[in-house]
Amino acid sequence: MGTSDDIIEHAAEFLRRISPEGRAAARRRRERRQAAFRRIARRLVLASIVILGAALAAGLVIGPIGINGLLAVILAMVLAWAAILMWSRSPEPTPERLATSDLAQLPAQTEEWLEKQRPALPAPAQRQLDALALSLEAIGPQLAALDPRLPEAIEARRLIGDELPELVRGYQRVPPSLRRQPMNGGPSPDKQLADGLGTIGEEIARMNARLADGDLKALATQNRFLEIKYKGDGEMGEG
Repeated sequence: MGTSDDIIEHAAEFLRRISPEGRAAARRRRERRQAAFRRIARRLVLASIVILGAALAAGLVIGPIGINGLLAVILAMVLAWAAILMWSRSPEPTPERLATSDLAQLPAQTEEWLEKQRPALPAPAQRQLDALALSLEAIGPQLAALDPRLPEAIEARRLIGDELPELVRGYQRVPPSLRRQPMNGGPSPDKQLADGLGTIGEEIARMNARLADGDLKALATQNRFLEIKYKGDGEMGEG
């Protein structure tokens, strides 16, 4: 029979899975797997078509390819498939790779790294990961359009690619037996981790809002310019 902490942990995990954030995170993971499978399948089919087309062309030009030619075609397809499967494997994200990752890919890669850390984190922190995943997904398009040399880009990289992984790794360095115990009169490491993840999630949301505000102002300015240029000209012509 499990301890009361284990029962609470399992109950919290169940609630996380049925929460809107948990379902959204599971949906994104499923969509990413399906997209990766379709991408690899397309490459395999294309390679097979190219090899079979070349074999057919050779047969039409120089005559039947024979058993040796057939074996060569099979070998070429096996080698092509092996190369595609090896080439399609992306390297595992690590904190070191996140620190130097392309800014446009940083949110998705950070989310992937966090997902791999999930089993070692307490249930409250896992719920925070689901909320963080939504924030990372939302800010992704903003960062993709941002000049990496701008202060906003540097701040985003430091927060998402440095401070967030370091918070999780700092928690993982605490011995498991001490993670639920209050430390020096303060909150437990479990609580500190959940609070830290919440703070980072809020900052990412604020950062996303600031970046979007710039786009909204640019859109409003462009709209005003168009109104003055075309509606204003029309009114002057009527007068």
